[in-house]
Amino acid sequence: MSMTTTPTRVFIARLAGVAVFDPLGDQIGRVRDVVATWRVEGLAPRVLGFVVEVPPRRPVFLPITRVTNIEADAIIFTGRMNMRRFLQRSTETLVIGELLDRTVRLKEDDSPVTVRDIAMERTRSRDWVFAKVAVQRMNPRRGLSRRRGELIVVDWDAVGGFASPEDGQGAASLLAAFDALRPADLAAVLHDLSPKRRAEVAGALNDERLADVLEELPENEQVEIVGALDAGRTARVLEEMGPDDAADLLNELPMEQSEQLLALMEPSEAEPVRRLLTYAEGTAGGMMTTDPVVLTPDATIAEALAAVRNPDLSPALASQVYVCRPPSETPTGRYLGTAHIQRLLRDPPSTLVASVIDTELDPLRPSVTLNELSMYLATYNLVAVPIVDDDRLLGAVTVDDVLDHMLPKDWRDNIDRPEEDAHAS
Repeated sequence: MSMTTTPTRVFIARLAGVAVFDPLGDQIGRVRDVVATWRVEGLAPRVLGFVVEVPPRRPVFLPITRVTNIEADAIIFTGRMNMRRFLQRSTETLVIGELLDRTVRLKEDDSPVTVRDIAMERTRSRDWVFAKVAVQRMNPRRGLSRRRGELIVVDWDAVGGFASPEDGQGAASLLAAFDALRPADLAAVLHDLSPKRRAEVAGALNDERLADVLEELPENEQVEIVGALDAGRTARVLEEMGPDDAADLLNELPMEQSEQLLALMEPSEAEPVRRLLTYAEGTAGGMMTTDPVVLTPDATIAEALAAVRNPDLSPALASQVYVCRPPSETPTGRYLGTAHIQRLLRDPPSTLVASVIDTELDPLRPSVTLNELSMYLATYNLVAVPIVDDDRLLGAVTVDDVLDHMLPKDWRDNIDRPEEDAHAS
């Protein structure tokens, strides 16, 4: 849809994740949200532009006056994009992050409805303003808990209550807009929301998705989010997290609360977390995962390759297989060696994995420090290292575990942050 023709109407939630291209056709990033500003009573809010996420997960501002085309799968702009980090002003609102799922009222009968989408439209003065609102009527008996009411599209001025405080805003439409995002990218979205909105969105995620997102958030926001959940829900989410990430989170909580949550977890899920909590922070034992890929020596290369194809494995964990005597659950039987993915790909699938293990590199002990770990990985060009004690494999430390502990805790807030905001209305 070209902005150079007649006024165009665009539903904003559909723009989430759309690719943004510069005049040469190179992709710069993807749309995260749309920025609008409130105006005097009776005038629809004016759209200022887009929040575009550019690598490395940095939100920047693209004025709508610089956009030449809005299409179903692409936004094209002219000129150069200001790459300074976007900072929201107090007079501005983020449509996807703050307005979707808000409860408002139809003026005709004062009935409550939930905002599902907002359409912007170009005026004769070349401004873009809110024009339509897609709302869903609430079931008078059950609200929106099970049976949903009629979805209708009305004029912007047919709805009231956007300026009123919202006590319990849902998150279904926001999550639908960002459904395809990776956990790390959804975490970036949550990171830039207000604490209240962050808690609402987190509460609407299922346990597995919330666990994945929590693993990508800074520790203070993890604590903030679990503080808004009941203990039973928090325990279920901890069960879905990697044991090392769950242990890191529990380390940030008061001891009494940590013990309560561990008691609520399934014993089989709590046991590896308890074991990790016994190691000092900043050591290999304190940052290792207890769920690496472990096979017994009678397994074949075909079985090893099938194991590392697990989509839930990080690339670092999938890079190597640890061969141990039974039992194969950590702490395992005697550790025999490591089979690297490159070697597994070179030998026949029927070959026993025990015949291709690397026994030249010694594993590390759980007491090894962060500095020693980083030097070991760099020296031998590895992305993961086995942690062994008394000849038993306890777990593995990956390069991303090391980076998480080497970077400052507030590194997400300090990616090219400017001294002043990066856009002008």
